[in-house]
Amino acid sequence: MSTMIDIRRLQTVNELAREGATTVADNLSQLTGVETEMEITKINVIDVEDLGAHLGNQKQVGVNVPLTEEPYGSVLVLFDDASARRVASTMMGGIESDGGAYSDMERSAIREVGNIMTSGFIDGWANVLGRTIDISTPNLFRASGDDIVAHCVDPGEHEIAMVFDATLSAPDADVEAKIYSFPDIEEFVSMINSI
Repeated sequence: MSTMIDIRRLQTVNELAREGATTVADNLSQLTGVETEMEITKINVIDVEDLGAHLGNQKQVGVNVPLTEEPYGSVLVLFDDASARRVASTMMGGIESDGGAYSDMERSAIREVGNIMTSGFIDGWANVLGRTIDISTPNLFRASGDDIVAHCVDPGEHEIAMVFDATLSAPDADVEAKIYSFPDIEEFVSMINSI
């Protein structure tokens, strides 16, 4: 099977990102009661072999969610520590962190936001593609570089990562996040080219 996307279909990838961002913002607004906006500021494609170096040595908080239907693979939401703490505080009604290790409540809040972001993002994709895409249980971790890759990518299974730089904006709680998609490239290209 060809892994080349018809260049005329690249607009569809942008549409997936826009629709996903809108659905995420709507879902978070409903959950928290706080008007939330999400903007995708940049889309990149990175070779998985280069991903560890791209992620760097700084530990980040990640929520990885496997996809159980085409395009398979997984979606990862990454926050730096400051953004992860803001996410947790917002979800916990403004309770501030003590700055130490993440509490059980903080971990639960971050996992839930990562799950909401992933399911919203994938629901946006599903709307554009006219299909359902089911997800599995979210996994929460704090790691850096190659350790993040080891949490999210089965060796030899995925060739590329699609990176969506995202900014979540809510009153007094702007959050920077990156959303990484690790699709089965043949399935993903087939889906895009079939539209």
